[in-house]
Amino acid sequence: MNTVGSWLKERIPVSGSQLREFTNEPVPNHLKHWWFCLGGTPAYLFVIQIVTGILLAFYYEPSSSTAYESVRYITHDVAYGWYFRSLHKWAATLMIASIILHQMRVYFTGSYRKPRDLNWMIGMTLLVLTLMTGFTGYSLVYEQLSYWGATVGANIADMVPVLGPFMKRMMLAGDSYGEQTLSRFFILHAAVLPVSMVFLLVVHISLIRLQGVTEFQFKKDQAKGEGGGHFAFFPDHFLMEIFIGLVLMILLSFLATVVPANMGPEANPLVTPEIIKPEWFFYVAFRWLKLFSGTAAILSMGLIVFVMFLWPFIDAAIRRRWKGSEFSVWLGILAVFALIGLTLWEAFVAH
Repeated sequence: MNTVGSWLKERIPVSGSQLREFTNEPVPNHLKHWWFCLGGTPAYLFVIQIVTGILLAFYYEPSSSTAYESVRYITHDVAYGWYFRSLHKWAATLMIASIILHQMRVYFTGSYRKPRDLNWMIGMTLLVLTLMTGFTGYSLVYEQLSYWGATVGANIADMVPVLGPFMKRMMLAGDSYGEQTLSRFFILHAAVLPVSMVFLLVVHISLIRLQGVTEFQFKKDQAKGEGGGHFAFFPDHFLMEIFIGLVLMILLSFLATVVPANMGPEANPLVTPEIIKPEWFFYVAFRWLKLFSGTAAILSMGLIVFVMFLWPFIDAAIRRRWKGSEFSVWLGILAVFALIGLTLWEAFVAH
């Protein structure tokens, strides 16, 4: 063992004390509250997505003539295929939900403000990429609703001024849904989007390590004499993250077992379903498109996303003009009510 240790030390000149100092940075006390640790939740679920996605890729065949049958084979014939497919589906759902909640927490605590404005924009990019990953993954099943959902999504992209036709062709690998569309979706879902997300996650976490997290104090913690204090990353915070991971794994297994991923009718390009609805995380956009004309809806949604990306700078300008303004909080509350309202509206209305 001493020989192995000497061999490693000669090639990796890092001592145990240096490694402990690098990995055991003190963690602010407010991170003992689980809702402030939501950033780790989507990262954990992302790992689950990668592992289960690799297992599913062994059997999936990205072609319009084979995709549906390969998914059916995974679901009904492969040993525990139904379980891993259901894990993949539910981990995607919880990942999107946790990223949205994490962005909300960052917004309402003002953690997007200088010098963390760049990290906010990276987080927004990760949210968009996650939604795109969910869309492409849903389309891979080649069910009736996933086929027509992809078709409607491409037609919506086509309405974007100037870039619309190009975006549609890039999405469908042609002017319409064809033989190459599923392979295009598969490459995006399994390679391009995940690799992009891994790169941005590395940058995101690196900036957090360099800048530190925004520290908060709570009256009840101050009463206990804990306000403004810190606790060790290892083992305290590490064990808390492990506990959260175990709870998530139990929850995922429960959902995968009780509400497993099922199979809808196979895609039929000649039969349009009476009701076409996307996955729940696109309900807001779908309802918005129904409320306004195509171009107006596309431009307004694009403007909203653009404002969200640049909000740290807009908020800074507002606060310079009106000191102590709580405009961002009230706007955020209004936005949350709008998101929930439009989602429920789309969920419970047939058309």
